[in-house]
Amino acid sequence: MSTLPRTGHAVAADGTRLAYQWHGTGRPLVLLAGQANDHTWWNRTRGDFPSTITMDYRGTGASDAPDVPYSTTLFADDVLAVLDGLGVAEADVYGTSMGGRVAQWFAARHPGRVRRLVLGCTSPGGAHGVERTNDVRLALAKRHSAEAREALEDMMYTPAWRAANPGPYTVLGAHGMPPHAVRGHLVASNTHDAWDVLPRITAPTLVLHGDDDVLAPPANAPLLTGRIPGARMHVFAGARHAYFDECRPESSVLVREFLG
Repeated sequence: MSTLPRTGHAVAADGTRLAYQWHGTGRPLVLLAGQANDHTWWNRTRGDFPSTITMDYRGTGASDAPDVPYSTTLFADDVLAVLDGLGVAEADVYGTSMGGRVAQWFAARHPGRVRRLVLGCTSPGGAHGVERTNDVRLALAKRHSAEAREALEDMMYTPAWRAANPGPYTVLGAHGMPPHAVRGHLVASNTHDAWDVLPRITAPTLVLHGDDDVLAPPANAPLLTGRIPGARMHVFAGARHAYFDECRPESSVLVREFLG
């Protein structure tokens, strides 16, 4: 994208400074990254859309990292603080992985702020969600070991795609996170439960998933689609968690067409 990003910080209700990046012009698409990741999660795909707002979650990137309990509802409040700080009354929202969990809360709590919603490789959480296995959780918790990062790469991308695209990959966790923030992000994702509020989402919703995803099992896609009024779904055959990278340009085209 030719225009330089507009960058800065918004301030959350508790005083936490939240870094944001606004690329392009026009109606913005808010892109929300996965657990313990910052805005670089979207480096490969951000340019597929004319106007995007990304942010660094608290605890990541250039945002503050207060040692407080983290939750997907708190992260949703942080999204609101960024949009308010930028003067954006309404936006499209595209959340993947934990970002999809955050997007669920944001869309349910602030229906007037979301024009259209895309939920990728995510889960409603709680008793109704189909959760990742304990060995996957362990890999996320120990992501800085070489063995764990290798396992995480394999959960994100198929071997064939990795062979053709050797990296570096920007979806394996933000650098420099303090230990309390890593733990906080893990707890936030694991304790997410938006099942009861999903029917409150009024924005037209598109649910996307790879059918070989072990980080967010694909059985969650029809659960979300059935729970959110009028939602529709598309599943990418053979794709793993980072379908938005591996299945480009198809996935980005689908999102652009859905957003109109």
